Amino acid sequence: MSDVDEILRGLLAETRASRVTFRRAAGDGDFPVAEEALAPGVASLREERSVDLRTQPVALEVQRRGQVVQDDARSAYDVPAYQRMLEAFGGLAAQIVTAVRTDDGVAGIVSVHQLGTPRCWTDAEARACRTAAARIAQLL
Repeated sequence: MSDVDEILRGLLAETRASRVTFRRAAGDGDFPVAEEALAPGVASLREERSVDLRTQPVALEVQRRGQVVQDDARSAYDVPAYQRMLEAFGGLAAQIVTAVRTDDGVAGIVSVHQLGTPRCWTDAEARACRTAAARIAQLL
């Protein structure tokens, strides 16, 4: 088990979410899944290629703001490509998306996903995501 995998598994357990992913920035501006932790029965996103994160509003917003917390992802953006992403990601209903920043800028994204129904994220859960992102940044 890698150090990043251990961080993601810990975050999954702490948030009791459906999925936690670490997407590492690629040279072309994309963010493919590098590692993930999954609750039982939740599908992996490692091979999912139908969504171009370079144009997704949440990915663009997290790069500017550092963290995006969505209690109800379906109501966050009325953009058809975003709504398709929610379905492609297994019925994504709520998420916390956090930038992994290094001296070179945004090196990756940590995402915590809740599938099925929206949920209210706590300040402690958002803080746990920031801590996990900072720990991963130290490893890069």
